[in-house]
Amino acid sequence: MLHINRIPKLVAIGLCLGMVSILYGFVLGGAFGLSEKAIKNHLNQSGKTVIDSVYKGNTAVKDAVVAKSWDYLKRSHLHGGAIGVAAIGVILAMIVLCKPTLWVGLCSVAFGSGALLYSLFWLLAGLIAPSMGSTGAAKEALSFIAVPGAGLTLLGLTGALILVVKDTLIKPS
Repeated sequence: MLHINRIPKLVAIGLCLGMVSILYGFVLGGAFGLSEKAIKNHLNQSGKTVIDSVYKGNTAVKDAVVAKSWDYLKRSHLHGGAIGVAAIGVILAMIVLCKPTLWVGLCSVAFGSGALLYSLFWLLAGLIAPSMGSTGAAKEALSFIAVPGAGLTLLGLTGALILVVKDTLIKPS
């Protein structure tokens, strides 16, 4: 049985962020199961409060934005679980296959934090879109969360792949 006595702090932080991302996805899914109607009513009410000023009275456009906002909330739930699990799997692969270096720690933190940030981006975009009148406008307004979240995820995964290839295929120990 494989037993690892000491995991570097940065790697442990990355693992914890991945687990928080999974927990976030699960909690959000539970909230949907318990309160789907209330959440959808909240989104609809957010659009109704600006029906004249933002939507110019066009209920069909408001309804479309509210429906897409609900899709964004579901996307947040799914991304939290999926990217969180991917982050943990990749971090565990690095723990097993790579030398414990600063790079392993940085890739771990990047992937774990990216998983959480990118998932939160979709939640926030879904929540603010009805009051903004557009899911596109909501995504643009929150790009300061989306870009780092997606970027950290991709950097963490790419770095991990490079480290695993380097330590297992190019310079095996």
